[in-house]
Amino acid sequence: MRLVIKAGSNVLTRSDGKLDITRISALTDQIAWLRGEGHEVILVSSGAVACGRGELRKTRHMDSVEQRQLFSALGQARLINLYYDLFREYGIHVGQVLTMKENFSSRRAYLNQRSCMRVMIENGVIPIVNENDTVSVTELMFTDNDELSGLVASMMNADMLIILSNVDGIYTGEPGTEGAEVIREVTPGDDVTAFISPSRSSAGRGGMATKCGIARKVADEGIGVVIADGRREDILRKLITQPESVPHTTFLPADYGVSGVKKWLAHSDSFAKGTLRVDDKAVRALRSDTAASLLMVGVTAVEGEFEEGDIVNIVAADGQRLAVGRSAYGSDEARRLIGKHDVKPAVHYDYLYME
Repeated sequence: MRLVIKAGSNVLTRSDGKLDITRISALTDQIAWLRGEGHEVILVSSGAVACGRGELRKTRHMDSVEQRQLFSALGQARLINLYYDLFREYGIHVGQVLTMKENFSSRRAYLNQRSCMRVMIENGVIPIVNENDTVSVTELMFTDNDELSGLVASMMNADMLIILSNVDGIYTGEPGTEGAEVIREVTPGDDVTAFISPSRSSAGRGGMATKCGIARKVADEGIGVVIADGRREDILRKLITQPESVPHTTFLPADYGVSGVKKWLAHSDSFAKGTLRVDDKAVRALRSDTAASLLMVGVTAVEGEFEEGDIVNIVAADGQRLAVGRSAYGSDEARRLIGKHDVKPAVHYDYLYME
């Protein structure tokens, strides 16, 4: 299988916030075992900021962005060197992939990034992926590495995404309380939002709500997702060989295929440059069982400024988002063609992803 493994900050750091070398070494051992069993692995690793924070004592006051940039720049160098040394003991090569949210917003940049990781995998190199925090600023950052791992799993057409956190999965109640159990399987269409706490993790930027949202989206694209506690001994080996022996939550993949373009679009809602508002007739056409493009005759308003090929949200009259798609027009031309017949679609079906 092709596996994308996301190791969160709460897995890779100790209670004092410093890097947990022992656990990273154990994670490396397990990934080396996976490689030995014939699996392809892409590692999405947090820990750079924590690594940098443990290395340097600040000499002056800095705001949160400056701190993140400094600690990431210092920590990323140490982190990738640590992985390099650990994997070298197994004769495995690793390569660093630092990315930003905007690298997924353009189809060309998206394909270039995919090509880079493909050639690494084809040559036996494990891509180690992280956000480039040294140049990312707040409004352009990923929600967290859960979001990044979902994008990578989708982009690389993975067979499975494994999200390692500091919890066993989704519980039916507060973990540790009487009667609370881990939900073992979530099938397509199951609603588990009632069991999700909105709180974030202590070391990372995300929480179970983010993990669940990403897991649902990725599973709907036909990729299985597992959420498990990365601090458990030999967790990766057990998830592959004896999944019944460890608590975890599996989001079962949908059994229908999704094209590569639509996988890209599925994760592109946060990159949207504008909005197309549509009438009720267009809503019915888009929601029908027949493949339908969004026609300009059904567009009632164009919001925002965008160019041809940019991502736009498609919204019903009541404000509900229906879909995300790649606009066939720039915003100025789209405004001129509102309600027009006999012109090319505003968004062609091949570049349209329904929510």
